[in-house]
Amino acid sequence: MSSKYKFTDKLANYFITITVVGWTDVFTRNEYKDILVDSIKHCQNNQGLQVNTWVIMTNHIHMIVSCSGDNDIAMVIKNIKSFTALKIIDAIINNNYESRREWLIPIFEKYGSINKSNHKYQFWVTENHPILLDPYTNMYNERLKYLHENPVRAGFVINPQDWLYSSAIDYYTEKGKGLIEIYS
Repeated sequence: MSSKYKFTDKLANYFITITVVGWTDVFTRNEYKDILVDSIKHCQNNQGLQVNTWVIMTNHIHMIVSCSGDNDIAMVIKNIKSFTALKIIDAIINNNYESRREWLIPIFEKYGSINKSNHKYQFWVTENHPILLDPYTNMYNERLKYLHENPVRAGFVINPQDWLYSSAIDYYTEKGKGLIEIYS
């Protein structure tokens, strides 16, 4: 499937949005967000992923990212999505306390049956909508602010830095580090 949104420069910064199929609210539970955080950290340590800023919402994640060296940013994002899709669906199926399992799994099966490149389930929307960003422009700063204010607009927190699953603490406070190492 062709799109105007492409990773055209392997070393550039991109604003990306990774969305759960059907805008399904999976990331209301920390254990599923933690799977995503761990996968991002793994890609930082092993695949050259450089995260400038990030936020996990209930049904999507926004990041400004790039890659170092010969690493391909498109492939790294694909790896994150593939790994986390399997791990999160498995966690939902095997979580005895997951009261939403009976309606979550059929959603992923439905989307999986529509897309023939899936084995059984589809967790993430295929497209990431990468937007090339120059870090020295207003657009970069606008995306960074938009990303960090997402939990505030959703009514989850009063201040961006109060959202645990975000890099806002790294940008707005001197408290310490957030959950994911920030590349600057």
